[in-house]
Amino acid sequence: MKLSLRNNTISSALLALALAGTALAPAAASAAQPTQGSKAKAKAAAAKKAKAKAAAAKKTDYEGEFVNFGQWKEVGLFLDEMAAKHGFDRKELEATMMQVRYVDSAVQLMKPAPPGKPKNWQAYSKLFIEPVRINGGVKFWNDNREALARAESLYGVPAEIIVGIIGVETVYGANTGRFRVMDALTTLAFAYPLAPAREARMAFFKGELESTLLYARQTGIDPFSLLGSYAGAVGLPQFMPSNIVKYAVDFDGDGRIDLRNSPTDAIGSVAAFLVAHGWRRDDPGPLVYAATVSPTRQWERYVNQGLEAKFQQQDLMSAGVVTTSSLPDGMLFGLVDLQNGSEPTEFWLGTNNFFSITQYNRSYFYAMSVLELGRAVKLSRREL
Repeated sequence: MKLSLRNNTISSALLALALAGTALAPAAASAAQPTQGSKAKAKAAAAKKAKAKAAAAKKTDYEGEFVNFGQWKEVGLFLDEMAAKHGFDRKELEATMMQVRYVDSAVQLMKPAPPGKPKNWQAYSKLFIEPVRINGGVKFWNDNREALARAESLYGVPAEIIVGIIGVETVYGANTGRFRVMDALTTLAFAYPLAPAREARMAFFKGELESTLLYARQTGIDPFSLLGSYAGAVGLPQFMPSNIVKYAVDFDGDGRIDLRNSPTDAIGSVAAFLVAHGWRRDDPGPLVYAATVSPTRQWERYVNQGLEAKFQQQDLMSAGVVTTSSLPDGMLFGLVDLQNGSEPTEFWLGTNNFFSITQYNRSYFYAMSVLELGRAVKLSRREL
């Protein structure tokens, strides 16, 4: 605090008190005790400051700009469809669209990465398997051990997998995103950047905008109160709005689903999502097995064959894929290649449950990061 002194008779004790952060009005400086009025004013000032701080914390990262989406032909057709299909009032939808802002940052972040840069698993994994996430995961696990245990019992999804997903997604709620979901989704639904599969991506985000409006109506919330990522993902587990509607659960039993403020709902919803996307509680062994491949390269026909475990062990072995440990009988696998830039590629055999994680984010790197972070958190808890 800076203090300007115009009266040289102010005592050094009072100066020290002022520098320590106590604000005294001139009339009150000579008083032995603060008056009731000064107490009330101080309390009101503190409340005002707290309110301002809370408002600043809720401020979006990107305000966007007004472009009058309601005048866009494609937006008009979308509003017609929402009114006809779901019974929305057309004029109310138009009024809603008047509040939407175009967010260029979302468009820029959606542009494809420049070509030529090789994938690097080791560099990628270091972004997620690091002390902040590991220590945060230990705390999150300890704080929510009962909900994690209940989710594991009910859904069959181990706690470390759920902890790994929430840690990778949002660092346990520390970074859930501060874009207005309505702004981000509308921008991407109708102004997606030029890129491969642009029309399909626009259709996807249009569906998410539809789900957002439906979700807001069902729950009675202001759709503009939803904050999330630049792609419109919401809450601790970063569910897209359609996934909130389809898979989110009221795991804390308070009568509502809240992925933004309830870790318990987030935990149950992650587990429910994985089960809905193929997770099997009775599959034995780890989710991946380290492998090597032969120089004959016959195994290449098993690479990039979709995000599912569909190959027999004997077929993979015949093509030159070798594991350092024995595989469970009767299971199917997929060949996972983790490229390391100029360094040798890592190979793994992924199980059905590994590929269920790729349905959360369609990336081998993502799924492996979830496994590695969950494993690191589990090990760190044991060492405490």
